[in-house]
Amino acid sequence: MGSLRILVADDHDLMRRGIKTIIESRKGWEICGEALTGTQAVAKALELKPDVAILDISMPELNGIEAAKKILKASDKTEILMLSMHYSDQIIRAVMDAGIRGYVVKSDSDRDLSTALENLASHKPFYSNRVSDVAVNPQRRNGAGAAKKSASRVTSRENEIIQRLSEGKSSKEVAVLLDISVKTVETHRANIMRKLELHTLSELVRYAIRNQIIEA
Repeated sequence: MGSLRILVADDHDLMRRGIKTIIESRKGWEICGEALTGTQAVAKALELKPDVAILDISMPELNGIEAAKKILKASDKTEILMLSMHYSDQIIRAVMDAGIRGYVVKSDSDRDLSTALENLASHKPFYSNRVSDVAVNPQRRNGAGAAKKSASRVTSRENEIIQRLSEGKSSKEVAVLLDISVKTVETHRANIMRKLELHTLSELVRYAIRNQIIEA
């Protein structure tokens, strides 16, 4: 294995330090950048063009899946390794649909991280054992039920708005952050609630926590 430039994005300092310890133990592997939020991760990835970007799925400002979509669109040679505390079918499907080819459950990172990075460096997928069943099983990946189908129709922009609203920001604050009008935010919000069959902000927050868009 030759050199490997890796971006690490996780808002938990202890997790970042653990990842760095594993990476720095390998000859030729280097941390080329670090980020604490999804927005920072995208900016760093576009600037540094890492071989692999390790993204926590739940990050402030922009969750890991939406950050990965932006990175993959702008830097097609960068592979994404998603880290998560959980491995629900719905979240794994969202990861697969985003074109992310690496997924490691955080509790397995001591065992799986190096192997995952080796695979991704060779542009081969890697999923933790507890994830791989969903990843390779079409029936489980396709899922069923109106709620899941509705969720799959939520756009990347709507997911950004879900995250900001669930983090407690007002429509005006979201508009400023995303450089759109308040009216556009309100239109997106109405579409989100209709698609997800939700009626209150508290229901939206629970949806965001359940799908790891934000942390509890």
